[in-house]
Amino acid sequence: MANAVPFSERGFQLNSVRLAVVASLFLSTAYAEVDEVTESETATVDDYVVVTATRTERPWIATPASVERVDVAQQLPGQRTDAAELLQGLAGVQTDTRYNFAQDTRVVLRGFGTRAAFGVRGVRMRLDGIPLSMPDGQAQTSSILLDEPARVEVLRGPFAAIYGNSAGGVIDLQSERPLQSAVSADLSAGSANRERQRLRGVYAHDNHTASIDYARFRTDGDRPNGQVERDQWAARWYMDVTDTMELILRWDDNNAPLLQDPLALTPELWREDPTQTAAQADTFNTRKTIRHRQQSLTLRDYADTTQWQIAAWTGQRDIEQYLAFPGSAITASGGVVDLERSFSGVNATYSWLPLHNHDWRVTFGIDLERQTDERKGFVNQMGTRGDLRRDETGRVRSQDVAFISDYAVSSRVTWLLGIRYSDLDFRVDDRFIVPGNPDDSGETSYQEWSWSSGLNYQFNANLSAFIATGRGFETPTLTEMAYQNEGTGLNTDLRAAQLEQNELGLKWFQGPWRGQASVFTIDTRDDLVVDQSIDGRTTYRNATRTERQGMELSTQWAISDYWLLRTAYTWLDARYRGDENDGNRLPGLARSNLYSQLEWRPWADQRLRLLVENQYRSRVPTTDSNDEYAPAASVWNAAVQGNYEVGNWRINPWLRIDNLSDKTYVGSVVVNQGNGRSFEPAPGRIWLAGFSLSRVF
Repeated sequence: MANAVPFSERGFQLNSVRLAVVASLFLSTAYAEVDEVTESETATVDDYVVVTATRTERPWIATPASVERVDVAQQLPGQRTDAAELLQGLAGVQTDTRYNFAQDTRVVLRGFGTRAAFGVRGVRMRLDGIPLSMPDGQAQTSSILLDEPARVEVLRGPFAAIYGNSAGGVIDLQSERPLQSAVSADLSAGSANRERQRLRGVYAHDNHTASIDYARFRTDGDRPNGQVERDQWAARWYMDVTDTMELILRWDDNNAPLLQDPLALTPELWREDPTQTAAQADTFNTRKTIRHRQQSLTLRDYADTTQWQIAAWTGQRDIEQYLAFPGSAITASGGVVDLERSFSGVNATYSWLPLHNHDWRVTFGIDLERQTDERKGFVNQMGTRGDLRRDETGRVRSQDVAFISDYAVSSRVTWLLGIRYSDLDFRVDDRFIVPGNPDDSGETSYQEWSWSSGLNYQFNANLSAFIATGRGFETPTLTEMAYQNEGTGLNTDLRAAQLEQNELGLKWFQGPWRGQASVFTIDTRDDLVVDQSIDGRTTYRNATRTERQGMELSTQWAISDYWLLRTAYTWLDARYRGDENDGNRLPGLARSNLYSQLEWRPWADQRLRLLVENQYRSRVPTTDSNDEYAPAASVWNAAVQGNYEVGNWRINPWLRIDNLSDKTYVGSVVVNQGNGRSFEPAPGRIWLAGFSLSRVF
């Protein structure tokens, strides 16, 4: 199959040598020919927005990285049951909503994460500095209360490497400490018998704040065998130790006793009836239960000259999953997964200004993480647990150290440098040793360096350009090592992917208009890709090389006091290089993603919001051979939200309709599905309605 590769064949490819040359010219020009930014201009920038995803605090306009922040309040109102609700309108981000709570939302940044059979891979996730990703790189968005984050910062490109393993990009969720005592109740309902209730209580007094949340979600599912039952508890305690030091305690309990799995469909079945469920779902009663508990403690100090933070966490995640096959062969590992995962970690950062007369901040960080998986497998006897077929303990240990230098070379030039060393050990101890199934114990380790460097040049208070380069890596997860196409045991042949990222970018804001544009290249050696995916069991391999080239553009324009327009466009050309799939597109990735949101506030007091959004995605290949594509789709959603206050009471009613035109489209694809079931259907028109009632004391 002949495929054009427009950027690389036309000489657009950027490499580290060229970037280094351009950077040196860039820096010398800044010194020789440019006047300094005035203090008033700098103040304007500082007042605009400060980003923290780079592990430093620098105004967005002066940060040499593709980093973007969106307030959750800007998104359409909703039930907050899917992480995609928080991530709309961010360039470079492809969120694949499966409409299947047994599999979780797939989150993709610049092509990283498409291989995820469930959950999130290749993307680091954090909530207020606490990692949501395990040390081996896997994460689940369903483990947190999605009502909590107030902002989302997304870091793309070379500087994601400062987060170490599997940092193709970083999603940094940020909450806010409540400042007033309050009680609130959120009630909502919708299509497919969706219903969600949330109760919240906050007590704030002097230097203490405590809060507790409970959320209950139920639905019959958009397809048969899609029923969901989920309950979440979250408690927080904040204490001001000193004027600059804060202590935060967190406790979370997410219990999902029933997550039915309707499975994906073949393209033929999808075209016949996208609302049907695969026959295997009924035969084997495919479903999952999850119990996720996590506790954390954070102590941080934000003084003017020195800043530090220490965080410690521990937790447990229990999963039982019934797959769509029996797994009865002695080496098949079973069709019922029983997993008990315990995890813990400590991270610490310390930053200071080593030179009093220079704007130079140096940060040191250390991350120590542990993960233990007690995994068993049983025969799936038509939806009931049968004989044992797997019994093992898997362990992952990760030890990382990092150094970050954030130096203002002049009032116009900022140089950001990050270096990180990572040491990861994987080990599996097998206990299921019987005739016909040998001892499958094994171990492997990875020692990797990551680095990134970038320069930002500020033409004036409203316009800047940046250039950045970096190298990172990505190890397979413990789950991805678990299976082989032939034979048994830990797939220790999987190597860590080595990636080089380069980008050029432009940022601007003028009055009510803000925008960011970037072009980038990503070359990856030994990229981790799906080899086969059959009935929920997925194996992986290393590709010889992959190449990603793309461009991103995002804008936000306050047209007037009553109208706001947000847009985000991503063009991504991602291809295999150097193997039997040379020139073919990487499966699971759309070449074009376009998001637009128009908001109208008819009254200046903002007591009413009307929003319309459009999401367009071009067709998506489902296999390495590119012989099958999910069709392109353009979907319209709309919502209206009120905001009314009577004394100390506030009520926020809302109504939302997704897929206004009742379009038939594919929400997500299963990559390299061996049995052909690669389409995960999106439902037709969905309505959701609810209200929030709160009182402040």
